Amino acid sequence: MKKILVNIVWNDNYGACSDLIPGCVATHATIEGVKEAYISALEFHIEGSEYDELPDCLKEEYELEFELSVSALLHHYDKILTRAALSRITGINQRQLGHYLSGYRNPRKDKRDIIINGLHKIGQEFLSVK
Repeated sequence: MKKILVNIVWNDNYGACSDLIPGCVATHATIEGVKEAYISALEFHIEGSEYDELPDCLKEEYELEFELSVSALLHHYDKILTRAALSRITGINQRQLGHYLSGYRNPRKDKRDIIINGLHKIGQEFLSVK
């Protein structure tokens, strides 16, 4: 089964697109909403295309894999976690986190990994509470 990576970004709204499927995009106010909108847009895209025009990845069984950009991830958790808390657990200062959240700056892969690992650490701490 072919995995199709769908990138979710934040720019005043969540947006989804895949490099493998040009012209198929979706937007929504929530992450779950943009995933559903992308699935619907992809079905519409497939229905409206001739088989020969479809990218090869859609001519066989496929699975969508959604990946959030750092700005989308931070925007989603902005109302749940304070930047101060995220700063303490990641070691990245609040101002830099704000730049990442707004999309003003995009973090390097190592900083993205630090942010994601920090969120995982918080999740593990919550799961350890009995």
